[in-house]
Amino acid sequence: MNNAEKDSQPLGLDVGTSRIVVARCAEGKYEFESELNAFLTLPYSKLAASLLDREKVLHEVKGSEIVVFGDDAQKFAEIFHTEVRRPMVHGVLNPQEAHALAVMRALIRKLVGTAAPGQKIFFSVPSPMASAKDGLSYHEASIQQVLMELGFEATPIEEGLAVVFGELGDANYTGIGISCGSGLCNVCLAVLSVPVISFSLNKAGDFIDEQAALVTGEMATRMRVQKEQSFHLNGMSGDRVQNALTVYYGEMIVHLVEALRNEIASTRRLPKLDQSIPLVLSGGTVLPKGFLEHFQRVLRASDFPLRLSEVRVSADALNSTARGALMAALC
Repeated sequence: MNNAEKDSQPLGLDVGTSRIVVARCAEGKYEFESELNAFLTLPYSKLAASLLDREKVLHEVKGSEIVVFGDDAQKFAEIFHTEVRRPMVHGVLNPQEAHALAVMRALIRKLVGTAAPGQKIFFSVPSPMASAKDGLSYHEASIQQVLMELGFEATPIEEGLAVVFGELGDANYTGIGISCGSGLCNVCLAVLSVPVISFSLNKAGDFIDEQAALVTGEMATRMRVQKEQSFHLNGMSGDRVQNALTVYYGEMIVHLVEALRNEIASTRRLPKLDQSIPLVLSGGTVLPKGFLEHFQRVLRASDFPLRLSEVRVSADALNSTARGALMAALC
């Protein structure tokens, strides 16, 4: 493959509340690149802006402020003992942040660049939520416009379906794909790549962090860091942070299993499935040790209406959605 062909290959983009991930296929291998979907602002000065330029920190000057975004935003938040701000909330653009779309545009441009003529990109969007006031249409149209301005032929794909594409090829794209991220849990039951049931829930990683922070008096950022670095979902202990995370992880899992069971049970025209189907879990929220075992226990106790051949966590849970979006773009 020459450079021109490589540069025009389709891309997959996971537009997540916590991270934005781009997937590429180069010489038969998947390559991933990501940035934290976050920012913070600093007072503008010519000296500060020049120092950030020299250190190659991702930033833009907006009037009297310098907006630092991506992975660099987390580094500065730790230095100044503050929380990063989020361009997205519950899977869609954050209406409370005036910088949201500008930050998203800059992060996406940094990750995907400008398109070659006719280059395709599939980007993830949330499945519908129970609430009609979720801002999904505006979010989808805004991200699609950003990508079109960069020259791409941009197509949305629901996140749960992207997990099916990324994980269930060996099952003929039939099964249940679940992505538990920061803002949402996205769920899709697909048969031969066709979505039959698709929905999202807003009890996900941010819910766990915020509730645990509320009852412990800690910052939500600390909850997220502990959850990602050392948390083990193995019951209550003498550590109050561990206990708070355990309680709200349990609440999230029960809510997810009950919603999935109820959606399947209430679907009138469910295709006849002669064989048992796989269920795969992905996203950063499923990574703590003990998550799979806890999920399986709740599932067994729920009188689940479908026969499952396996329940597993993706071997590459953080990149599963981007990989599935890329596979859909390659089809």
